[in-house]
Amino acid sequence: MKLPIIAYGDPVLRRKCTPIEKGYPELDTLIENMFETMYAAHGVGIAAPQVGLSIRLFVIDASPFADENSPEVKDFKKVFINAQILEESGEKWAFNEGCLSIPDIREDISRCATITINYLDELWEAHTETYSGLAARVIQHEYDHIEGKLFTDKISPLRKAMLKNKLDSISKGQVSVEYKMKFPVQKKNR
Repeated sequence: MKLPIIAYGDPVLRRKCTPIEKGYPELDTLIENMFETMYAAHGVGIAAPQVGLSIRLFVIDASPFADENSPEVKDFKKVFINAQILEESGEKWAFNEGCLSIPDIREDISRCATITINYLDELWEAHTETYSGLAARVIQHEYDHIEGKLFTDKISPLRKAMLKNKLDSISKGQVSVEYKMKFPVQKKNR
């Protein structure tokens, strides 16, 4: 089932998420729905806060980025439960990022080249792995979501000020997308 994607401005996108306990109700269905939602929106990753849940879960399928320069993301489809980045290292490099919760805005974001992360997969098996390149970048972007951070937090204050009207429009639902979105409830002036 395709879920509505939560738009910029909703408080759930700013909360640090809580760990998931084994036995979380219908987790398999949620994971399946998150993948379906991500694919329908042509994304390569989606985190639980983007579907309205403040839990430490994100899914990734970065295979659309696979090419001769990025073979590490060929067949790179994973589920990350209760992830913790242990180390970020290597030279920072910029890449033009976007976000399903912030449509029509893309910015060059600098991130470390390599990360080491521990997480549980959908079978509750523990992993500690190191990733580099685009795989590391996609993980860092989604990891930021479960920490209550957005890619727009990493741009300069001047650039963010220049994007303010676009960001405000998104939070007011004044954006056209080809997928279902849920916009923050606007407070009415009295």
